[in-house]
Amino acid sequence: MAQRFGGKHSPNTASAPAPEVIDERKVDAAGARANLLFVPPVILVFTSLNEGATGLAIGLVAAGLLTLGAWLLRDGLRATAAYEARKVARRPAVPRKIFAAVATGLGAGLASYATDPNLIAGGLYALIAGALHITAFGIDPLKDKRMDGIDTFQQDRVARVVDEAEAYLRAMKDHIATLNDRPLDLRVTAFQTAARRMIRTVEEDPRDLTGARKFLGVYLMGARDASVKFVDVYKRNRDDVARADYEALLSDLEQNFAARTEKLLLDDRSDMDIEIKVLRDRLQREGL
Repeated sequence: MAQRFGGKHSPNTASAPAPEVIDERKVDAAGARANLLFVPPVILVFTSLNEGATGLAIGLVAAGLLTLGAWLLRDGLRATAAYEARKVARRPAVPRKIFAAVATGLGAGLASYATDPNLIAGGLYALIAGALHITAFGIDPLKDKRMDGIDTFQQDRVARVVDEAEAYLRAMKDHIATLNDRPLDLRVTAFQTAARRMIRTVEEDPRDLTGARKFLGVYLMGARDASVKFVDVYKRNRDDVARADYEALLSDLEQNFAARTEKLLLDDRSDMDIEIKVLRDRLQREGL
């Protein structure tokens, strides 16, 4: 029988096995296409240096508009990806991709005007650039995503709680990432996986929000605050005791989130079984 090698310098085989980690890393929704749009304004700045004071000023303004358009587009693509990944979601408060198309069009029009001071030509370039931008990247979602059979008020409550929960999870990940510690990154990812299972469960059945609201609000806010304090302490002195306490906290939270999610799923199954039983009894009484 194969045996695990053990020794002075081997991992501690007596300790509990590490929790399963599901790496939820995803391809950045912005992608290379959006990032390439930061290149033209840089080129425009350099090509405007020998165009005189007026040409330089117009070129700098055009480069600023193009940079603004690229920045808005990158955030707009990420917001759209987050919207599409959820079953219940509110439309982005700011239509970033639409504003990005406008900024890019104005930037292209000004860049054209700097080399050829013709308003008609500049306007045409602006319209063409804006139209091509919308064709390539689309526009922002313009309506909320809702589920049939669930009232609007309840879905809005779920969307707000989910947005808040995701913000807490992102803040946790961002703070831990500053330590450049791969094992800690994976440990936080494992907890986030458990938390996001609960989020998906609530999105699929907003009636579960009552039982999950404390977890997705108070507990995640506490986890974020604990992460901020841990990072502050650990950066100063690499305290192993503080690290062990933080990892133990993540383990407790992960177990509690998993147990609550399982209970929500069991409650949903019980509700379904009751509805089926009631329907069967009614059909039997009616002789069907």
